[in-house]
Amino acid sequence: MKLYYTLSWLLLLSGLAKAQQPVAERTQKRTYPFVNYTEVGGLFGRVIYPTFAGSPNEVVENRLSLTLQTFNGVQVRPRLAVGGVVGIDWYTGALLMPVGAGVRYDLARPNQKNVNVFLSADVGYGLTWLNKSTTGYDLTRGGLMLNPGVGLRFGKPGNGAFVLSVSYKRQSVESTKPLQSNDIRRDESRVYNRLAVRLGVSF
Repeated sequence: MKLYYTLSWLLLLSGLAKAQQPVAERTQKRTYPFVNYTEVGGLFGRVIYPTFAGSPNEVVENRLSLTLQTFNGVQVRPRLAVGGVVGIDWYTGALLMPVGAGVRYDLARPNQKNVNVFLSADVGYGLTWLNKSTTGYDLTRGGLMLNPGVGLRFGKPGNGAFVLSVSYKRQSVESTKPLQSNDIRRDESRVYNRLAVRLGVSF
């Protein structure tokens, strides 16, 4: 009789263990791996401004600025990662630190291919904490930052990879210029529109 009860208990425990196995598997699938994209590159743009205040003549210049950016987040879906973005952008006469939220979305499901196309979108605010003016005006406050783009990731899924991305970056700021004759106040609203090309690593 004792053997009968022992076998019954073993069968019951075995059935419970098998019933719990799918739950454990589902729980394992809900883990959110850490994701990082760290990139460096250039901001390409063109600037048009008058030769001097009130002049109808304009000067056109091509500009190239250095940009650094890191995205840190979690993989909430097999193809979707969400997280935070922080960077440094060196514009001519202005040093900004954009911070915000971002997403990275793979256009193809993870597989054994070594090249994957992904979309990126960042939105946030450009801080002026690091800026020290040397061009005769002071940045009083930053503004909205938008940065949608597309990129390529070179590397096997689950391993470190190299990243090449191209995006459009829009950054607004407010500045105060030195007063001239008969001026009470000189405020200026600036919008930097740039093509960002970056290289980096991802893991």
